[in-house]
Amino acid sequence: MLSRIAESLYWIGRYVERAEDTARILDVHLQRMAADPWTREDQACRALLAVMGTAPGDGPVTSARVVDLLGLDQANPSSVVGALAAARENARGSRETISSEMWECLNATWHGLPNARRRVEQQGVHAFFRWVRERCAVLAGLTEATMSRDEGWTFLVLGRNIERVDMTARLLRTHERAGGSIPSWLTLLRSCGAWETFLRTYRGSLDDRHAAEFLLLDRLFPRSVFAALSTAEGCLADLEPDPGRAGVATDAQRIVGRARTNLEFRGADELIGDLPSVLSRLEKTCSQVNDAVSRRYFRQTTAVNWVRGAVA
Repeated sequence: MLSRIAESLYWIGRYVERAEDTARILDVHLQRMAADPWTREDQACRALLAVMGTAPGDGPVTSARVVDLLGLDQANPSSVVGALAAARENARGSRETISSEMWECLNATWHGLPNARRRVEQQGVHAFFRWVRERCAVLAGLTEATMSRDEGWTFLVLGRNIERVDMTARLLRTHERAGGSIPSWLTLLRSCGAWETFLRTYRGSLDDRHAAEFLLLDRLFPRSVFAALSTAEGCLADLEPDPGRAGVATDAQRIVGRARTNLEFRGADELIGDLPSVLSRLEKTCSQVNDAVSRRYFRQTTAVNWVRGAVA
């Protein structure tokens, strides 16, 4: 597979997951602020922007400002609209690899973004977030149903799960900074689509330990950090069918494997007691894996420096 195509598929997976999870995080943030009248809006919004790695700018920061920066700013690839636009641009460069249904879904979503902005004004921001989640779910279903399980699919799923680890860690950090109240865990689980599955798993018991254990360590829930790391590790192994006789073949496999075992062989109470540093290490892991994957599989080019030529 061409390096250019592999890189495009990898970033389609990352950008679509980023759009969906950013919509989920914003939904959680706004619902929590609406439910707690004692929340200091400026402080809570600045904390969220810090978690998401976005500069707040000058002046007071309101919920509307956060929605503009993380939801509707097309120039920002970390926003919902910007991530969907970037995913569509990568899909346009790899149309010979993805299915026509996937391209039509991404293209229709991109063309629907102006109407989504109007939906925010008319129906509220939650309707927009719901629409984003539905469109990302449609694309995920088409990916599973119409792509062969070849290298292209592997790169797309790898990108999706690396981004999922990063965004789930950020979602947990928004809860950790909010003080860890029980209602916020309920909202957090709902934002991940995990509420009903969590209730069936723990039979209605809702506390910090069980909720954190579920989102960090559960082997069967696909949005848990452990499940996403395991899937990413499997993708990296598929890309290196001959690992050799000792260890693993690539730096990316080493980084993901260490992160997975660090979660797998630590108790839930220990992880919760060290939650801030655990989440920080997970975000650092995602950045390191991204760099290692880029060095290994994608074409490396140097920046072009333009100089003024001499006139004869």
